[in-house]
Amino acid sequence: MSLLKSAQMLAAALLVAPSLLTAQTQTPATDATTPAPVTQPAATTQQPTQQPQGQQPQGQGENLPFAADVPGLHVVSREVDLIFTVTNSKGQFVTGLQQNNFGLLDNGRPPERVVRFVQQTNLPLRVGLMLDTSSSIRQRFQFEQQAATDFLLQVLHPDDRAFVEGFDVQTDITQDFTNRVDLLDTGIRRLRPGGGTSLFDSLYKTCRDQMLTLRQDVNVRKAIVLVSDGDDDYSRVYASEAIKMCQRAETIVYTISTNTGPSKDKGDDVLKTISEATGGQSFFPTRMEEVAVGFHNIEVELRSQYSLIYVPSDFKQDGSFRTIYLQSIDPRFSVRAKKGYFAPKAE
Repeated sequence: MSLLKSAQMLAAALLVAPSLLTAQTQTPATDATTPAPVTQPAATTQQPTQQPQGQQPQGQGENLPFAADVPGLHVVSREVDLIFTVTNSKGQFVTGLQQNNFGLLDNGRPPERVVRFVQQTNLPLRVGLMLDTSSSIRQRFQFEQQAATDFLLQVLHPDDRAFVEGFDVQTDITQDFTNRVDLLDTGIRRLRPGGGTSLFDSLYKTCRDQMLTLRQDVNVRKAIVLVSDGDDDYSRVYASEAIKMCQRAETIVYTISTNTGPSKDKGDDVLKTISEATGGQSFFPTRMEEVAVGFHNIEVELRSQYSLIYVPSDFKQDGSFRTIYLQSIDPRFSVRAKKGYFAPKAE
């Protein structure tokens, strides 16, 4: 799709946004220092508040479970659950925005209807902590372990769960999903560096086995925090295949690079590609002490996100990848979300 056509179609979506995005949101706080956002026809935008922030460019997953309402009859959900983050030009999180502050295109078309929109800061988390234990990060590993434990202490609320995994040429889950930080810390301390690196294989397997199969009675946000230098010398799957599995598992991937040199390494590009495709973010510390800052920024972001559930237009159960284009009406704000999802296949 050309940029001109995309812009035209997004403009159409923005014009109908007030009728599509019904007012189902919390009232935002007011910050007198922030100028008001752009006003669209037939809609009055509210004043957002700002909080400080501490390829395959695609997005993630299909709505997974089939609901059996009648024996032998399977009903496929058409709803798309989109988690996204809004920042200003300084990288600070912007909260308190309304539904009609956004324009949305699904596969190039505005959604049929919006089911729910809310600033979902308390949605339970299911977090996977993946630590690179290959020999290339041996000198930095102890500091990474401590930063990871501090992150879990800060991020886990009573309804949250996390697991710990190390990877080199194989994956080693030293602690499965739990809310107990002491068990997670023990799992982190049990990891030992050494061996080659199969980053793509490990990410693919983790999303397939830990995230795709996850079944919950309540809505949750699934995220992986991947700490690595981005190098891979042992995988059998490609980066694109690992990304697609993350998308199918509806899992956001945040990456923290352990390359602390003055110039970017090719592994940094790999980490950036993975995070951008899944709606996450990459962090590139210049000193090992800043790895902890990356963990902190992820913790803040996970509590500063929006949730949008909508029904797409022209939906087909063909297993195809459907693109998502979400943008703030106010040009001062940037939106970070998954690039799309896989439609379910009809049985």
